[in-house]
Amino acid sequence: MRMTRLSQSDFEQLAANAKILEADAFGPKVLHLENGLFLKLFRRKRWLSSALWRPYSQRFADNAARLQRLGIPTLAVQALHVLDDQRTTAVLYSPLPGESLSHLARQPDFRWDDTFALLADFIGELHRKGVYFRSLHLGNIIRTPAGTLGLIDLSDMRFLRKALPARLVRRNLGHFDRYLKREGLDRDFPAARLHQVLIESAASSAR
Repeated sequence: MRMTRLSQSDFEQLAANAKILEADAFGPKVLHLENGLFLKLFRRKRWLSSALWRPYSQRFADNAARLQRLGIPTLAVQALHVLDDQRTTAVLYSPLPGESLSHLARQPDFRWDDTFALLADFIGELHRKGVYFRSLHLGNIIRTPAGTLGLIDLSDMRFLRKALPARLVRRNLGHFDRYLKREGLDRDFPAARLHQVLIESAASSAR
């Protein structure tokens, strides 16, 4: 997908009345637009960076396309833009319909017994297909209206040619566990059970 210029005036028009979902000291990072689409901004903070040749927005779009080819539900990129300052790029995308597992887990009637097998199968599928997603956590996993699971926020991702080895599965689970603790979701989540299922699955794939 070719990157096109988005002038400051066009950006302001596009972002008018948008809801800011994420921001940092430099400004908005993720905008929910009036038309239902999302605009994610990537700012190159160093002049000399690999993002000069392959912008983070392009990596985001490439990851989405790769997941789609692997049959993993994810968001749909609509356009790639470079802004007037030349150091900011953006990806315009339509969201993956559904709710995050993080949101669902906070509902009073939620029980992991009803969702654990689906989650374990989904993460196991990612590992078998060689998807190493360092930011894998309940906030980035969406349960769709069809009852399947999919991924959002795709920047921090690598694709291996074969199933993830056990050491990367453990590292992935370490990131997952830290998110649970940080968000206060670790008390009810069956982490030990998930570790056992996924480590055994990784060992089986390595045979």
